[in-house]
Amino acid sequence: MTHTARHTGKVAVVTGGSEGIGRGVARQFARDGASVVVHGLDQESVDDAVGEMQALGAPATGFAGDVSFDETHTGLAAHALEAFGRVDHLVTSAGIQAYGDALSTSAEDFDRVMSINVRGVFLSIHALIEHIRANSGTISLISSVQGIATQNNVVAYTTSKGALNAMTRALAVDEAEYGVRVNAILPGSIDTPMLRKSATEWSDGTSEGIEAVLADWGRVHALGRIGQPDEIGALCSFLASDEAAFITAAEIRADGGLLARIAASLPVKD
Repeated sequence: MTHTARHTGKVAVVTGGSEGIGRGVARQFARDGASVVVHGLDQESVDDAVGEMQALGAPATGFAGDVSFDETHTGLAAHALEAFGRVDHLVTSAGIQAYGDALSTSAEDFDRVMSINVRGVFLSIHALIEHIRANSGTISLISSVQGIATQNNVVAYTTSKGALNAMTRALAVDEAEYGVRVNAILPGSIDTPMLRKSATEWSDGTSEGIEAVLADWGRVHALGRIGQPDEIGALCSFLASDEAAFITAAEIRADGGLLARIAASLPVKD
C-alpha cells in the first residue's frame, strides 16, 4: 500500500481497530500521516496494533473496552483528546457476526448484536461528534453488503447492517451544516479473524479445510477472491481526504463485484 501525507496533522479514531478491517483502516491512516487512536476489545490486541502503527512512523495510542458500554466511548474520547488534543476522523469498525433465523436467534443474541453493531456505533459518534464538528471532519461506518442483500440465517447481523446504512443517511443530513461528511462502506467477504471464524464453523476445522472454504467464498465475487483489510483501509483514507470533498451519505460497495453477479449463470462455452 502507498504512503501519502494526506492526513498529516489529523487525528483518526478507529473503533475495532486492533484487528480485521479496523486494523487495515488504522494502518492506512498511519501510512497517510495521521495520528491514530486504536480501539479494541482487549488491551493485548490494542497494544499490538499500537506498536504496529508506531513502527509505521505514526504517533499512536490505544484504548480497550466493550463498545456496548457507554463508559468505553466516554473513556475513548477523553483518551484521544488527552493524547492528541483533537479528533478529525472516526471510523467505526467494531462489530460481531451471528448466525440464525427468527426462530433460532434468541432475543438475547439479537440484542447483543444490535448493542454492539448499532448502539456501539451511535455511542462512539455521540461521544466524539462535537470534536469532529470543530474540525469539519469525517465519519465512516463499516457496514456490509448484507445491509442491502442477504444470505440465509443471519437475521440479526443483516438487520444491524441495514440500520447502519440508515444511520449514515441521517447523520450525513444532520452534520452537513458543520462540514462533516458521513459515509458507509459495504464490504463483501474480507479476510479477517471474524471471517475465518465463520469459515472454521463451515469447514472440517483443518487449515486446509478453512482455506478451501475461503477460496470457495471468494469465487462468488466477480474478482474471484475475498478482499483484504488494507483494501478497505485505502477506501476509508480516501473518503476522509479532501479528494472526496463532495462525497457524503454514500453507501459504497467494496465487494469485489459480489452483488453485481446474479445467481443464475449461463453455461461456459467450449
